[in-house]
Amino acid sequence: MEKSMQSHHTDTAVIMAGGLGLRINKHIDNKPKGFIEIDGVTLIERAIHIMKKHGIRRFIIGTGYQSRYYEKLAEKIPRILLKKNPIYAQTSSFYTLYNLRELITEDFLLLESDLLFEEKAIQYLQQHNERDVVLASGRTHSRDEVYIETDDRSILVRMSKDRKELNRVDGELVGITRLSLQTFQQICTAYQADESLARKIDYETALTTISRTHPIRVDKIDDLVWTEIDMVPHLDRAINIIYPRIKKKETAPT
Repeated sequence: MEKSMQSHHTDTAVIMAGGLGLRINKHIDNKPKGFIEIDGVTLIERAIHIMKKHGIRRFIIGTGYQSRYYEKLAEKIPRILLKKNPIYAQTSSFYTLYNLRELITEDFLLLESDLLFEEKAIQYLQQHNERDVVLASGRTHSRDEVYIETDDRSILVRMSKDRKELNRVDGELVGITRLSLQTFQQICTAYQADESLARKIDYETALTTISRTHPIRVDKIDDLVWTEIDMVPHLDRAINIIYPRIKKKETAPT
């Protein structure tokens, strides 16, 4: 899993944080999912701290539901740019990303806001020698997984929560992706003619579609420790299983 020394380092992260979180918001005081606290630290602040350690200096956050929480965060942490998806309740994840197109001016790491993950995920993508990479993991058995199919060159072919829609399963989507500016602009151009479609699709569909003409690599870290927190069982798993495993890795002697 060693990477070439010719890595393409980026200093920008784009975080999608516009979702309603309907399956969990009543259990987290109706906060955005990025403000779930694990061991006294919010998911969003933990992610930003990790990314800063690995050279990320600029954070673009696409907000929506309860955007005021992110506005307060931007007052506390420098170099955060915010843009609200004004129709977040009627759109899927891609439109929150599409809505940021005027702010994105270079290659970037793309993250979902509801992730708890070990530092290795960011380090791995920052050292990668490809500019377009979807990060995958091995089986998590976490429920609500997004499965990935690739071709024999490890290029993205399909993603779905339904395994039956795939010819084979080559990994699970982590929710951390590296995208070049050129590929992102191609994605936006593809949907500019029909913005109504851009409002309906999730970002996984947009990535899969563009990969047919602008190949996106999928790289898997089999033993990556991570979870999304999209519903109550995910939160329980994060607190009782995933975070203790991450903490053990962080405190292990090197």
